[in-house]
Amino acid sequence: MTTRRDLAGLIGAGAVAAGALTLASNGASAQSAAKNTFDRIIASKKLRLGAVTSSAPWFVKDPASGKWSGHFYTIGAALAKDMEVELELVETTWGNAVLDLQADKIDIMFGLNPTPKRAMAVDFSVGAYDSALVVIAKPGFEPKSWADMNKPEVKISVDVGSAHDQIATLLCPKAQITRFKTINEAMLALRTGRVDAQCIFWMGGVRAVKADPSLGKVVVPQPFFGSTSNAAFRRESDKTWRDFVNTWIVYARGLGLVRSAVVESLEQVGVTSEDIPAGITL
Repeated sequence: MTTRRDLAGLIGAGAVAAGALTLASNGASAQSAAKNTFDRIIASKKLRLGAVTSSAPWFVKDPASGKWSGHFYTIGAALAKDMEVELELVETTWGNAVLDLQADKIDIMFGLNPTPKRAMAVDFSVGAYDSALVVIAKPGFEPKSWADMNKPEVKISVDVGSAHDQIATLLCPKAQITRFKTINEAMLALRTGRVDAQCIFWMGGVRAVKADPSLGKVVVPQPFFGSTSNAAFRRESDKTWRDFVNTWIVYARGLGLVRSAVVESLEQVGVTSEDIPAGITL
């Protein structure tokens, strides 16, 4: 930014003031543009998508090749393709995704369920698909409701900071809730008998029990807790990015792209439509 020399006299002073206002205005506009996520993505030709390793069917990273799969990868890749930009995967966790959005490490995170706590920190898209919360109950433990688990002697595992964590904490405040860094660690606690149940969304629960029936049984506790799977964005005054993704999701759902990505990812982990618990739809 250049600085204009002071000019003598009232006219000169006025010109300097006018010039300063113009430069300040241009600087503010540039700063505003820099904060506009949509414009930055288009200008840089790069879309940064948050991704969680070992989180099938949502995200999967092959440790040998480094290649990603899972339906949120497929959906994110389709979004980047329609925008004609490169997709960059940035590793995060479900618990850290909101912080990574706020820190401008990622531009979008698919798979975050909108909760009041999260909505205070980030913006959400329209729903990409419907979801529902379940528990994997260990063999011999057969809860039918959230009230059955809301007891001091019941131990529940969750991945910290996730929707699983927030909902279990809300619905089962009397239970012993143990928080782990990842879904897999929470599942290991169930497998080794350290907890009675793991709170998880149905896709992960069904997939886990299908792969290892000794874990227990998928239970849909009553009252039924339905939710949606959404994309989340860093909060900014310019809503162009959020509005564009909303338009794209409606478009992609209408074309069947979202459903086909989900169904394909479930099939890849051995889950079929017959495995979906009663009352749950996409």
